[in-house]
Amino acid sequence: MRFRDRLANGDFVITCEAGPPKGADVGPALEAVRRLAPHVHAFNVTDLQSSVLRMSSWALCALIAREGYEPILQLTCRDRNRLALQADLLGAWALGIENVLALTGDYPTLGDHPDALPVFDLDSVQLIAAVAALNSGRDLAGNELEGETDFLVGAVVNATTDPLEPHLAKLRLKVELGASFVQTQAVYDPEAFVRFARAAESLGVPILAGIIPLKSAKMARFMDEHIAGIKVPEEIIHEMEGAKTPEERRKRSVEICARIIRAVKPYCQGIHLMPMGWEDLVPEILELAGI
Repeated sequence: MRFRDRLANGDFVITCEAGPPKGADVGPALEAVRRLAPHVHAFNVTDLQSSVLRMSSWALCALIAREGYEPILQLTCRDRNRLALQADLLGAWALGIENVLALTGDYPTLGDHPDALPVFDLDSVQLIAAVAALNSGRDLAGNELEGETDFLVGAVVNATTDPLEPHLAKLRLKVELGASFVQTQAVYDPEAFVRFARAAESLGVPILAGIIPLKSAKMARFMDEHIAGIKVPEEIIHEMEGAKTPEERRKRSVEICARIIRAVKPYCQGIHLMPMGWEDLVPEILELAGI
């Protein structure tokens, strides 16, 4: 069953990030996808995450689709103008890619090519409008296309930020323009997520709660202090501080992820896992969470 059909049916879905290789060797990336395929419904392929050079998202998406699994194309506005964004979308559709997640993108100075020039011709809201235009058989300039697309397009939101209302207002606009599902940034505060979910219920779109395993107390503290919109409660940081060995940190991280998933599951329609190199923990996290 397709990802869009599962969402339409009200099924609880599991998606997982898949990172393209930093190079031309796709073997390890595809092997990771094969190992995780029995546990997830779709693979969300990152687009130069953190502005670090990697293989293009659409290329790995096409290879994942060729393997018989379902990809979600992350598309950022950072590196392409509106012509290139629309061209890549048309090419992705021709390659059998049916799902898109629209993102603005991290600034290039954060990555490994800090002198790269940013584009940001569109933002994520306008990119969703561009996808909607292609789905209607026209481009952003209103010109008729030779064949239309039928993308399922998703939006991203910070669900646990404060104040919440500006983010809800922007999300509402994304949904009005065509976003059909919502993926949140990492959730560590279930109570804050529940407040968001209740406030966003009127939008009528499936919400997937983002989950990132914490690798250390240092990582937890950094995310809490430096990543906009992400709040890591002090008690979770203290939990990670109590894990002294790599094995203890992995075990503690699995427990924290599973606990968060159990807490938010009644208030969302899915989980989006961002394992960041800990893909081998995904089955254990889901099992402990009761999924």
